[in-house]
Amino acid sequence: MNHEQPQPSQLEIGLSRRTVLHTATAASLTLALPRMSFAAAGTLKKPVRIGVIADLHHDVMHDGADRLDVFLDRMSVNKPDAILQLGDFAYPKAGNAEIINRFNQAHKQSLHVIGNHDTDAGCTTDQCIEMWGMPGRYYTQDIEGLQLLVLDGNDAGSPTHKGGYASYVGPEQVEWLKAQLKTLDGPIIVASHQPLAGAYPVDNADEIQAILGDAANKVILVINGHSHIDEVVRVKNVTYLHVNSASYKWVGSDNRHESYSEDIHEKHPWISCTCPYRDSLYAMLTVDPENSTIRVTGTSSSWVGKSPAELGLDLHPELTSGEEIAPRIRDREFIQVRS
Repeated sequence: MNHEQPQPSQLEIGLSRRTVLHTATAASLTLALPRMSFAAAGTLKKPVRIGVIADLHHDVMHDGADRLDVFLDRMSVNKPDAILQLGDFAYPKAGNAEIINRFNQAHKQSLHVIGNHDTDAGCTTDQCIEMWGMPGRYYTQDIEGLQLLVLDGNDAGSPTHKGGYASYVGPEQVEWLKAQLKTLDGPIIVASHQPLAGAYPVDNADEIQAILGDAANKVILVINGHSHIDEVVRVKNVTYLHVNSASYKWVGSDNRHESYSEDIHEKHPWISCTCPYRDSLYAMLTVDPENSTIRVTGTSSSWVGKSPAELGLDLHPELTSGEEIAPRIRDREFIQVRS
């Protein structure tokens, strides 16, 4: 999210590691997939699974390393085909080498998306690419026949930029995106940090949605972090999933409050601008060609201290169901409805 720039800090106090998290308590939500959107998935030889975590914000939270360990412990049991972090992860600097290496060494396909806060504290995009081991700031990765197409939503040059962090997919990437969608047979999952649809989208969301809509016969899902909400929207026969933060909902410096001990807040002052989740949140995506489904297996937690609702901050013009701002990633199933 576009909050004030946090200062770097070292992990000093951690929560106890938990190898098992609560699964989402809400009933599984079933949504119909447009038939054309799932046709390409029939080429997969087996179900493909991707473990996903978003917005760890290790440099804000006192317990980021422990939250990542919860995710990695679960992935070591579930054994997905790849793991993916959706940005705002950990500054690419020497002090964070241990946590970055822990993620990178946890799977032969440990994949990254660059978030808007990953280049805070004087860090650069090139440092992210080098230290995280990325092929580039945007790239395509084959995962057992599924094509993951990663975008960088941090381009400068938006003609409608209104200040703050950049949130834009620039012309160079747009042309690359068009070429990839034309060349790849699919199925394709598109991943970005900033949303491409729904709340808090990139400045040229309409342009990107039109491009993806033209390839709806190949693009089976689009996923993002950044918003720190749990939500799904459908635009032009393409399904967009907002993956909630592993750590918290940002409420801003005007709403500072203490959720942890005085000592934690003194050492990690930006936590007071958040409503933290007690447990780490993450999800498993399973694309099943035999059953024509995409399953989202989420996690659920509770608030530490006051919730955004208790602070009167759960309102947003695009969040109307009352369910998006919550410490959870709901279980979902996107299913192709057969005639």
